[in-house]
Amino acid sequence: MRHVKALGIKFLITAVILYSLLTIFETATLMEILFISLLVTGTAYVIGDLIILPRYGNLIATIADFGLAFAAIWILSAIFIYGATPIATVSAFCAFFIAISEALFHIYMNEKVLKKEEDRRDTYTFSDRRLQTEFSEEEDVDYIRKKNRKRH
Repeated sequence: MRHVKALGIKFLITAVILYSLLTIFETATLMEILFISLLVTGTAYVIGDLIILPRYGNLIATIADFGLAFAAIWILSAIFIYGATPIATVSAFCAFFIAISEALFHIYMNEKVLKKEEDRRDTYTFSDRRLQTEFSEEEDVDYIRKKNRKRH
C-alpha cells in the first residue's frame, strides 16, 4: 500500500509538470501527456527510487532521475508529439523541474516507504525485551555520616 501511494504521488507530480510544459511549448494532447507520464513514472520509480536511492542516496538518485526523465521525455515526445519547438529543450526543462520535485520526493520515500520494519513499529507498543530493575546504594547525607562515625 505504501508503494501504491508513493506511485500515485510521483505520477501526479510528473503529470502536472509535463502537462504544464508540454502544452505550452508543444501541441500535446492530454492522453499523450498522461501516457508519457505513466511511462516516465514507472521507470523512474523502479530504477531511481527503489534501486538507486537506497544504495547511493538522495543526490545521486536525483541526478539519475534527471537523466532518466530527460531521455525518456525526449524519446517519447519525439515519437508521440510533433511540435515546432526543439523537443530537447522542452525535455530539459521538464527533466529539471521533475528533478527538483524528486529531491523532495526522495525525502518522503526515505521517511515513509523505505523505512526498515523495526523503525515502522509504533512507539507506544510494548517491546518484547525483558526489563530489569537497577539496584544501587543511595548516597544520602545521613548514610555518609553514619559511615564516617563507624570508622572513628
